Amino acid sequence: MNDENFPASGRCICGEIHYILNCKPLFVHCCHCSWCQRETGSAFAVNALIESEQLSVRKGFLKKIETPSNSGVGQVIMRCPKCEVALWSHYGAAKEKVAFVRVGTLDNPNLCPPDIHIYTSTKQSWVELGDTVAKVEEYYRRSEFWPEASVRRYNIATQA
Repeated sequence: MNDENFPASGRCICGEIHYILNCKPLFVHCCHCSWCQRETGSAFAVNALIESEQLSVRKGFLKKIETPSNSGVGQVIMRCPKCEVALWSHYGAAKEKVAFVRVGTLDNPNLCPPDIHIYTSTKQSWVELGDTVAKVEEYYRRSEFWPEASVRRYNIATQA
C-alpha cells in the first residue's frame, strides 16, 4: 500500500453511493471468522481500517443499519439505500471514529491488500495462506503488528 495511491475512490454496485478514502488506511484485515463468513456469504472479509474523518461520501446518502456482532456489542453497517451493498462498518472500541471499509467496494481493490489474516482458527480448510502476510488464530495487539504511524493515527482518532 503506497501513499501515492491515495486518495482512492469506491462505490456501491448500483452507483448511488460514491466515496473517497482520503489517505492510506491504518491497516487492512482479512478476517476469516465464522461471523464474517456468514455475514458476507464468503470465506472471509477484507476490511481497510481508516479514521472516519478520512472517509468522504462524494455522492448519495448512506443507510445506517445496526446489527448484532460476535462480540455482543453490535455493529453499525453503512449501506447503499438502493442496492443495500455494505460499504463499511463501525464497531469495537473505536465505534464510529474508525471505519472498516469493505475493500471490494473500492474502484481498485488491489490498493489495499491484507496486512494480516485474523481468526485463522476458523478459516475454510480450502483457503491457503502464503507466508508473506502475518497470520493469527484469533485477534491480536495493534502494537505488535501495526506500523507506529498507524498506531498514532488510531490513538488520535479514538481520543477525539
